[in-house]
This record gives sequence, structure tokens and C-alpha cells, in this order.
Amino acid sequence: MFASVASHCVSSEISLVKDAGPCTELDALINMDGKNSLQITRNGTGDYDDDGHAKRTGNLKSAVAHIITAVIGSGVLSLAWSTSQLGWIGGPVALLCCAIVTYISSFLLSDCYRTPDPVTGKRNYSYMDAVRIYLGIKRTWIAGFLQFLTLYGTGIAYVLTTATCLGAILASNCYHKKGHQAPCHFDGNMYMVMFGVVQIVMSFIPDLHNMEWVSIVAAIMSFTYSFIGLGLGIATVIKNGTIMGSLTGMPTQTVADKFWGAFQALGDIAFAYPYSILLLEIQDTLESPPPENQTMKKASMVAIFITTFFYLCCGCFGYAAFGNHTPGNLLTGLLKGSGFYEPFWLVDIANVCIIIHLVGGYQVYSQPIYSTADRWASRKFPNSGFVNNFYKVKLPLLPGFQLNLFRFCFRTTYVISTVGVAILFPYFNEILGVLGAINFWPLAIYFPVEMYFVQHKVAAWSRKWIVLRTFSFACFLVSVMGLIGSVVGIVKEKLS
Repeated sequence: MFASVASHCVSSEISLVKDAGPCTELDALINMDGKNSLQITRNGTGDYDDDGHAKRTGNLKSAVAHIITAVIGSGVLSLAWSTSQLGWIGGPVALLCCAIVTYISSFLLSDCYRTPDPVTGKRNYSYMDAVRIYLGIKRTWIAGFLQFLTLYGTGIAYVLTTATCLGAILASNCYHKKGHQAPCHFDGNMYMVMFGVVQIVMSFIPDLHNMEWVSIVAAIMSFTYSFIGLGLGIATVIKNGTIMGSLTGMPTQTVADKFWGAFQALGDIAFAYPYSILLLEIQDTLESPPPENQTMKKASMVAIFITTFFYLCCGCFGYAAFGNHTPGNLLTGLLKGSGFYEPFWLVDIANVCIIIHLVGGYQVYSQPIYSTADRWASRKFPNSGFVNNFYKVKLPLLPGFQLNLFRFCFRTTYVISTVGVAILFPYFNEILGVLGAINFWPLAIYFPVEMYFVQHKVAAWSRKWIVLRTFSFACFLVSVMGLIGSVVGIVKEKLS
């Protein structure tokens, strides 16, 4: 779930206290007061904005494109399964409700881009900047921990999904040659280790997180496999000549199992939607006038409408195609005897696109953690050669590169840990549900609501305060249900 702005997000190197950005000499009046504080005034004329940055040129269309590519990702592959758990009534309703919640969250967060006035105030360049300015350093630490936990969990999900897709490609070719009843089974652990080796190497490519092509290629791949999945679902429904499924969803042996499955489905849907971590970075690309918050609110409405329509199509057509046998991952279900077998070459292309997407995506989501660890170690051990020295390494047939021992050890250990957790818990839908629950309420609802209260000075127990508190509590319950259902699913899968 990342966009062409993800490189910008990562290059900002998410931190708890971030500089206001590079200053230019243009119209900068520097005055020292009695407390040795520094004041800088910019008039925002010429080729520069009011903060000294180059003129931003983003508009409504570019913001819509950024949001759509930020939201649509591997989470779309689980929506058909989520719909099968909730049924023809609950599935579409849950998708629509999550869309409404996401728009409300983006509406509140858009006003937090500037402080204190949402139109003329000082810019907050990232989500963490806004939390620090509005809510203080303590809650910034909490937000930072949750954000990094989400980034780490996403890395685990990417390891797992990539290995599953590699297995699906081999299985698809095997079934095509030997028939759908052939014993085509492949060990995913080896593919996870292979993916880990690739990521260890990629972790040391200089400035990979600043390469715009990573996000561009990932966005193209994301749209490609999503549309292939949708197309295959529609084709299967036409081939079947009937719409499968029921109003109440997949039957279970016990009522408790039904509840756990529904809760987990809510977690998966929650994973697919929110983009709060990237919203302010997207907003920071917009030109002004018109005010950035107004453009962002319009862009969010358009993008969420388009995304919701696409999600409804993917979820509903996938469920209509397979009914009670809907696979957890729409494009790799053949590994468990339910999914798309033909045309095998198209299924292979879709899975290759997923793999390419996730190879780059793993780096985009890992680089903020790498950068934070590098800065912490440099401050903690300023005189350590292990931490600060770089050595030039030249390998046969490869260009020379700089190697830092601390980075080598930390990044290698980090990748190994994500691969290890993925091997221990190779459960696609359950992992997505946990990540969705962790991200949904705290980062997409709680912090935006609290910042909105401070921004607009909302009085306690006023009508707006009560409505937003109720909204936040309802979303909290959804997150708790999603987390419980996903954890129960992991435990059941582990014990089975």
C-alpha cells in the first residue's frame, strides 16, 4: 500500500523531531531575540513557497492519483474472502462503511497540515510532525512506535505474500501440464529465504529509497494484478452462469467460528483502506492557492469513491465466482484447491506483478526503520568505528560500494527477523487482519480526531466533541474485533 509519493515519505526519514526543511536565501530575515530563538520570515514569492521550498505544483488530479496508488495494493487480494465471511449484505456494507470512515479521517487530517490556521499556518510535512506539534512528544512516541510496528508487520506480510506468489506460479504451471488434480505442492519456506536474501542485498543499494522508479514500477504492478484479478473474477462468473454466495456468508460449524471469521474480515478490510500515514506527504505536494486542505478534501472524496467502486467489484465478483470456496488470496487460491487455474499464463503474469511490487515495497517500508536506527546509533556512539566508519568493497563483476558494519549487521538481522516471523506464521489473511487492526483506529482515527480537537479548539462535551468521540469509540471497537478475530485465526491455524 504505497504510492509514488512513498519515496518522498521515506526520504523524510520519519523522525520524532524533524527540521522544518531546507531554507533558501530568498527573503529570509533572521532575527535573534533575547532568548536566542531563531525567527525566519519568507514571503513565498517567485519560485519558492512560503517555507522556502521550491514551488509545489501538485493539483487535484495528481493528488487523486497519489491517493489511489497509495491505497490499492496487496490488500485488495483479500477482499473477496472478506466478503465471503460477511455475506452479500455484510460484505458490501462493511466496505462502504470503511470508505466513509476513511473519508472522515482524511477530512479531519487535511486541516492539520498547517498550524495553527489550516489555511495560512506553518506547514507540517509529515504525519509525525503533525502529531508532535498538536499532541506533544509523549503521544508522538506512541504514534512512532505504532507506525514502525505497522512498517515491520508490512515487511512480514510482504515476505509471506511473495513466497505464496512464487509457489502459485509453479503450481499454476504444474496444474496446466498435469491436470487440476495433480499433487502440485511447493514448500514456501525456501521462497521466503530467497526473498530475504534479495532484500539483504537490496538494503545496501545507495539511496534506493530516493529512486522514483521504485514507486512508479510498484504502482503500475499494483494496478496490473488488481485488474487481472477483477477480470478473472468477472470471467468466472460469466462462465459459471450463476452468482454464488449467500446473504449471510460462509457457513461455519459453530457460532463462535462465524464471529471470529467476521471479525478477521473486518481487519482485512481495514488494512485495505486507510492512507493516513501518507496523507500529509501527499498534501505537501499541492500548490496553493487554492488552500491545500480544500484541494485535499476534494481529492480524498474522488479517490475514495473510485477506490470503493473498484473494491466492491473485486470483492463481490470474487465472491460471486467462488462462493463458499472463495480463497484467502484471490490470485493464489489454487494452492489450496480453490482459485483461478486458467488461463495459467495470465495467472502467472498477475503473480509476477505482485512479486515485483513487493520486492520494491519491502524496501520502501523498511527504509524509515533503517534510517532511524542509523541516526540513533550515530548519536549514541559518535566515536565508534563500527557505527560510523565506511569501507570500500569491490566484488568481482560488480561495481564498488561503501559498507558500514553497523548497517550490515542491523539490516541483515532485520530482514532475517521478518523472514523468521513469516515462516513461523505463514497466514496471509490473519497477518493482514492484525496489521489492519493496529493501523485502523490509532493511526487513522484516534490521532486525527485528537489533532482536530486541538486545531479547532473543540470544547469538551460540545455536540461536535460528543459526535467525534462516539465515532472514535465505534472505530476502536471495530479495531478490537478485527485484532481479536485475526489473533484467534492465527492461533487456530497454528494449532491445526
